[in-house]
Amino acid sequence: MMRVAIIARSTLYTVRGGDTVQAIQTASHLADLGVLAEIKLTDEEVDYNSYDLLHFFNIIRPADILYHSHKANKPYVVSTILVDYSEYDKLYRKGMGRLFSYLPGNSIEYIKTIARWLLGLDGMASPSYLWRGQRRSILHILNKARMILPNSESEYKRVMQAYPSAVKYEVVPNGIDPKLFQYDANAERDENLVICVARIEGIKNQLNLIKALNNTRFKLLLIGNHSPNQQAYYNECRNIAAANIEFIDHLPQDDLVAYYQRANVHVLPSWFETTGLSSLEAATMGCNIVITNKGDTREYFGDDAFYCNPENPESIRAAIEQAASAEHQPALRERILQKYTWAQAAKCTLAAYQQIVTQP
Repeated sequence: MMRVAIIARSTLYTVRGGDTVQAIQTASHLADLGVLAEIKLTDEEVDYNSYDLLHFFNIIRPADILYHSHKANKPYVVSTILVDYSEYDKLYRKGMGRLFSYLPGNSIEYIKTIARWLLGLDGMASPSYLWRGQRRSILHILNKARMILPNSESEYKRVMQAYPSAVKYEVVPNGIDPKLFQYDANAERDENLVICVARIEGIKNQLNLIKALNNTRFKLLLIGNHSPNQQAYYNECRNIAAANIEFIDHLPQDDLVAYYQRANVHVLPSWFETTGLSSLEAATMGCNIVITNKGDTREYFGDDAFYCNPENPESIRAAIEQAASAEHQPALRERILQKYTWAQAAKCTLAAYQQIVTQP
């Protein structure tokens, strides 16, 4: 039996995000294929000799990968999940964050990593990160990796543009669990109900979404906890929200089903998305989808979604108005069920593993 350690950020369970779902579902569905895949957090001790290879998540956090890859001396792959925070960081952060407007993206990520370490929010796993910096650390990881597993061809192209290397790749799509997200054509929908399932933080852009829908005919449900370091952003969202905006704490996926089934529109107007797992889930449940025009979203949703400019509340509202009055998109639901399931993602992941373990 192949044994794999999936190594992900230390806050994977305490600050849940799309990578939390991806890691858990990948491990679960790999087990169905006969692979023992165990999730380890970056601040855990790992018995590397127990595994045939390592599978890292989040190339944007290279310090953790440097530490474990050097210590283990094992072949490894990386699910890159390359989110570009630079536009939000440069243009919309407040306070000390305004300094980011003068810095390139890799320098911003370096400062954020050091700040998390100094504030005790994260460990500094690899001292070599301090002198290598963000970009050189990522290039080092890519040059040593056996393969990277981007979520789309679009993401792969972005990785190569930012960090040119000769590393091999295999696209592993994000997905949904069709056993959980079962569409009911007879369920009653509220034509004015709009939901946004996402952690509340600046890059997800709930503030402009609230501005777009304040005091309109729509009822907006914002479902998700705020990031620990974004209390001020959350407070601002709460303070400007009109009576038609409601905040609901993070819900497990089982509990989301009823909301997806009742809503007419799901919206994710982020400053950047590699996919947007909640958009896939909502589309499977029959919601019309409003998504950002920044990132890799078009590769997944094509012409079956309504795109908005996250910078402009009027653009967000116009896309929601279009989505709310449009017919629902059965073609998108069928495409997701065929191409974007966690079972399919696990098959792609296993194919990548098999290429690696047969290499000398």
